[in-house]
Amino acid sequence: MKIKKMRATFGGLDHRELTLKDGLNIITAPNEGGKSTWSAFLRAMFYGINTKERDKQNYIAEKNRYQPWSGAAMEGVLDLEWKGQAITLRRGQKGNTPFGAFEAVYTGTGEQVPGLTGDTVGETLLGVPREVFERSAFVGQGGTAIDGAPALEARIAALASSGEEDVSYSQVERVLRDWRNRRQHNRTGLIPKLEGELAEIENTLARQSKAFRLSQEAKRELDRLQTEHKLLLSERQAHLVRAMAARRQKWEAGQQALAETRAQVEALQAELNRYGAPPDGETLRRAQEELNYLNTLHSNQKLAENQLEEARTEEAETKAAAVDPLFPDLTPDEAWQQASADAETVGRAVRTGGLTGGGAAALVLAAAALGLALAKVLPALWMGAAACGVLAAAGVGLLVAAAAKKKGAERARADVLERYSANTPDDILTRANVYRERCVVAAEAARRREAVEQSLAELTARDQDTKTKLLALVHTFAPTVTDTFGVSAAISRALNLDQRLATAKVKLEGARTLADSLPKPEDGLEDNGVVPRFDPAETAARLEAAESELTRLRGGLALAQGELNTLGDREELTARREAVVEELERRRKEYDALTAALEALEKGHAGLQARFSPALNRRAGELLSKLTGGKYDKVSLTREFEALAEEHDGLLPRRALVLSRGTADQLYLAVRLAVCQLVLPGEDPCPLVLDDALANFDDERMALALDTLAELGQERQILLFTCHSRESAWLAEK
Repeated sequence: MKIKKMRATFGGLDHRELTLKDGLNIITAPNEGGKSTWSAFLRAMFYGINTKERDKQNYIAEKNRYQPWSGAAMEGVLDLEWKGQAITLRRGQKGNTPFGAFEAVYTGTGEQVPGLTGDTVGETLLGVPREVFERSAFVGQGGTAIDGAPALEARIAALASSGEEDVSYSQVERVLRDWRNRRQHNRTGLIPKLEGELAEIENTLARQSKAFRLSQEAKRELDRLQTEHKLLLSERQAHLVRAMAARRQKWEAGQQALAETRAQVEALQAELNRYGAPPDGETLRRAQEELNYLNTLHSNQKLAENQLEEARTEEAETKAAAVDPLFPDLTPDEAWQQASADAETVGRAVRTGGLTGGGAAALVLAAAALGLALAKVLPALWMGAAACGVLAAAGVGLLVAAAAKKKGAERARADVLERYSANTPDDILTRANVYRERCVVAAEAARRREAVEQSLAELTARDQDTKTKLLALVHTFAPTVTDTFGVSAAISRALNLDQRLATAKVKLEGARTLADSLPKPEDGLEDNGVVPRFDPAETAARLEAAESELTRLRGGLALAQGELNTLGDREELTARREAVVEELERRRKEYDALTAALEALEKGHAGLQARFSPALNRRAGELLSKLTGGKYDKVSLTREFEALAEEHDGLLPRRALVLSRGTADQLYLAVRLAVCQLVLPGEDPCPLVLDDALANFDDERMALALDTLAELGQERQILLFTCHSRESAWLAEK
């Protein structure tokens, strides 16, 4: 059979089309390119979709996994050639069932193909059921390994024996084991059930004998105990009559104590609530703490008053020290500015000698002009004389002015220094600086006085507020209180009364408990004249023991008689025991026969394995040698379809678990190909589907695998899906 074309709306495939050819087809697509989806689509077209499958943890059912992403209905068309006929398969939605609608027609005429239905098309066209196809010619992604299935075992057994494929070894073995388990399973088997029933019958017969014996013994003991019990009741009544008088006296004393304590409680409650109910004890204790805090406030107030007096004295002293007649009512900065100006006045008096120097310079220039005229440096003598006269007059004028200004400056300087009692300008500035420092000290003293006044005001306000709150609290139960002393006394009195009331309530509860524990004496008991044999305690103990024993004996007698009634007829039980013994013997013989049949089946299956396994192992070994370049050339397949590989000239076979991932995939691919050649129909063979089966092969073994697949492609169509470009490159080179 050969597939020509596939068209699918399936999973991520939306109206996608794939055309195939004979032999080896290499379909290259990237990850998420639809390779695995095309493989699943092909399998679904042949075998449909299991609609009973449900999603599980880490697994999505096929019907949900391949719902079209576009939201369209799941549908597909498959064009193929089978036995020389061109056939088209179509599947689509049927109600809520994906791929539930099926149609198989001849491609050229559109006529229905007889015998092909949605349930039979896969096994009819491919020649094998789905479980055989999935374990041979269909290699899903990451699913190279192969496991056993009843259908695959049946086909292998048919090839090794008569050709019948109706049953497999595992199916027959399972049936025989089920039959044997039905007879010998731990709990549900027929033999354990019969053994249990026999043991139950034996136990019932033994219980019958024991129940009859116990009932007779209980009747005799009951008669004796009933007589003793009647006598003990009379003795107890005699003890009760004697104790009743003492009990009445105790009861009356308890009632009197209860009345006295109740009156005490009521008196204390009345005293406590005379003017009103006081707050709870916790509130009163907090009020006492507020009183203590009030005393602390008084101490702090006195301390603050003393501090205020000291601060005022300090402020007056520093303010007096800061008074300077040179700076009347001046701020420190204004005093500093005045002193700086006076110091500058003294300094200018020292610098008035500049005019005297100017006059002397003018006289020197006049002499120089006269000298130049006499030396005939100037053009005319009169010019030198004129210059000399002008300069001499200027010099004399400057000298006179300088003398007058210096005298005035000296007088001003002397006045300033005398006013400051200073010798230099620096002394003037020093006095201003001292004044400024004393002003700073006086200002700091004033700030301290203001802080103490504010603190005292706050303490006074807090004191007044606390007093007001305490008086308001106490007035609820002591309205005549007017001062803190009265507040303290009222709170102490309320706490004392509350404590006494609590103690009285405890005593009342104790008196009530005692009174309740003393039952009221009964009236009407008469002395019966019986003289007790024992004291009251022993009489009560013996009576209790007798009643207990009577209850036990009555219960035992009722149980024994009830068990005799429920255990059934003894003769019927004996007859049933004989029947069970006979049935048990028959079932044990059946169990032995089934065990012998299983042993014979195992021997027969071993013989079939010996006939078929060598051929399968030999062909798988030949294919593995091609795939690995001759490194591994022997394959062994266990009954559980676990493959083992042996190196060329190796000593022991190796399990797939110890091989590399790539070599293990090559081993199972060789087994798959061998199963395809030996198990699948040879006439018009079905296609081989490989989804990324070579992904773990290195380049060299990939080339060997493709050579092998190309050779097999001469016998059957092969679809190789891959995400690598190297397979296509190999094909291009070929």
